[in-house]
Amino acid sequence: MLSLTPQDIEAIALSVKVATAATLLSLPFGFAAAYLLVFTRIPGRAVLEGVVNLPLVLPPVVVGYLLLLLFGQSGVLGPVVHFLDIRIIFTLKGAVIASAVVGFPLLVRSIRIGMEGIDDQYIQAARTLGAQWWDILSTIIFPLCGRAILAGMTLMFARSLGEFGATIILAGNIPGITQTIPLAIYEYTNTPGGDGMALSLCLVSIGLSFVVLLISEATARSFRKR
Repeated sequence: MLSLTPQDIEAIALSVKVATAATLLSLPFGFAAAYLLVFTRIPGRAVLEGVVNLPLVLPPVVVGYLLLLLFGQSGVLGPVVHFLDIRIIFTLKGAVIASAVVGFPLLVRSIRIGMEGIDDQYIQAARTLGAQWWDILSTIIFPLCGRAILAGMTLMFARSLGEFGATIILAGNIPGITQTIPLAIYEYTNTPGGDGMALSLCLVSIGLSFVVLLISEATARSFRKR
């Protein structure tokens, strides 16, 4: 039987909130990045691809530290953040940014695979008939890579639920503010007698991930029926 404290419930709610925000905020940028990589031949395309995929191969702690340097007071964006009076470090915003950066490559790769599977003849035919790029986007690309977009969102959401390294560096482990499920589990494993509570949160994490996969599969089946 699960034994959850109010602090654990807050950690669960924060995890869902962070994963949802990171996925939704990253979606337009992920779609744009995939579009540029598949349908354009912009200069520096290889560099863009490397930058997009870099968080996938870097240790999350390194990503978190780089973000800390980026948004710190003496960082590149530090003066801008200070001028706008926006707090990033040790806040929920920092947790969302950390999860978004770490999960972004999974989102882009999934959408890119869907775009690469689109028959180029459809796009050429649409252009021949005088369709503008936004018409092609809305009538061909979006519908045909809908399942890939859904798969990318699912992967990113699940990855964000389990994000630890970058989050603890940039946002810290503050109960009720930035403490997500992985951070709460880490705290319990370092607390004498906290194994049972850590196991309860592990089971909750497994359950949440399983529900996400079921929803994704059900939605994918509806796409196939259409």
